[in-house]
Amino acid sequence: MGLQLKAQEFGEGPFSQFIIRGVTLINGNGSPPRGPVDIVVENNIIKDIKVVGYPGVPIDESKRPKLKPGGKEINAERKYILPGFVDMHGHIGGVAQGAEADYVFKLWMAHGITTVREPSGRGLDWTMKLKRSSEKNEIVAPRIFAYTGFGQGSNEPISSPEMARNWVRENAKKGADGIKFFGAAPDIMAAALDENKKLGLRSACHHAQTDVARWNVLNSARAGLTSMEHWYGLPEALFEDKTVQHYPLDYNYQNEQDRFEEAGKLWKQAAKPYSDHWNTVMNELIALDFTLDPTFNIYEASRDLQRARRAEWHEEYTLPSLWRFYQPSKISHGSYWHDWGTEQEVAWRENYRLWMTFINEYKNRGGRVTTGSDSGFIFQLYGFAYVRELELLREAGFHPLEVIRSATLNGAEALGVSDKIGTIEVGKLADFVVIDENPLKNIKVLYGTGAVRLTEDNDVVRVGGVRYTIKDGIIYDAKKLLADVKRMVDEAKKKENFKILQPGVKQ
Repeated sequence: MGLQLKAQEFGEGPFSQFIIRGVTLINGNGSPPRGPVDIVVENNIIKDIKVVGYPGVPIDESKRPKLKPGGKEINAERKYILPGFVDMHGHIGGVAQGAEADYVFKLWMAHGITTVREPSGRGLDWTMKLKRSSEKNEIVAPRIFAYTGFGQGSNEPISSPEMARNWVRENAKKGADGIKFFGAAPDIMAAALDENKKLGLRSACHHAQTDVARWNVLNSARAGLTSMEHWYGLPEALFEDKTVQHYPLDYNYQNEQDRFEEAGKLWKQAAKPYSDHWNTVMNELIALDFTLDPTFNIYEASRDLQRARRAEWHEEYTLPSLWRFYQPSKISHGSYWHDWGTEQEVAWRENYRLWMTFINEYKNRGGRVTTGSDSGFIFQLYGFAYVRELELLREAGFHPLEVIRSATLNGAEALGVSDKIGTIEVGKLADFVVIDENPLKNIKVLYGTGAVRLTEDNDVVRVGGVRYTIKDGIIYDAKKLLADVKRMVDEAKKKENFKILQPGVKQ
């Protein structure tokens, strides 16, 4: 698998006790920052969170929790601590992209992502090996929730409800945490979701255009689906004057320019925001405790291709194989830049406006919205794209504290593990992100490349980047992880004598 098998090379611990001293706490429950606090961890469990003073006032040392023999202290004064981030849509690389697990994991962990839901990948057996290695802390990796692509591993296509039920039962026996659907015939979808629900597992669905005309998000939610990916299937549930997307008559789904260009016109075909039908669909989904995982970032190149392909991190952290995968192609998924221009981007900007309006109002009415990145496609790089997703939730109208809740507690709730992670509370796991800057004031400080700032001395500096990512009580140096990713990329470039060039530019 090409994995670095010694987590200790990049981190310290676990410890019988460690104390994070003097930090400002930004929790995942929507509460405002408070601090300084000392956080006491023993054997990977938070034992105490003690307020030890007031901003700008010296801390009374006599009132602080005591360090036990063999314990470790982290001086985090003037730093900020958040719960570990949950990426609800994280593919662990891909063969076509040439992105192996070690590369992907270190990019995630360098950006504070301690938990990932993989919505299908190279196969359940492959993912389960990584999941078990992560649980044992044999590798540098987030904890993994494995969702198998529906039908993956079957010897023949699933063509009946009974076949669907049998596959779901076998999937559960193999240890999967859930299922990722793309759609199927209504009777098959209903049977699979019913069986999965009986087994107590969770589910996600990318409602592909190939089946959405007869089974949209409302059908799925009513049948027991627990979360939807992206936004496909939601505008279709909001149609008032049609049952099928208004496809051009020469449209071909296998032509991805067709697929994504027309997808950018879909929200305008749905019911208007705050109309009766729009409200009815939203309220029913909320009543069903349905989770929306929008993954705004993965489609952002559709509204500004130049911005996405010129992102500054590509130069140092994008592998040559991944960069080639991103280029215009009739074969590579998500490389649909056959003839992409102003008209397509303008349509997509309106698409985003309507989409974001629904997502923000869903949150306002008590619906659960999570943070997912779907990186490895469309110029979106692991870790960096997750931070961009946080920025796009902010653009949609989320308060920065609501953004953090989407990235932490909401993800933990959607995975059914909010008793263990998602907030920093006594009794929960030591699952933290520590950073020098306040991410509420500027989310960009979470990028590995940091944020640009002009000092009082008129110097241009970079600030931020995660300092420590703490998972299972092990304290990882996030900047060291990112440096190792740069080493991997440098070696790959040297081997190929590779230089990043923009599309259409010859070396």
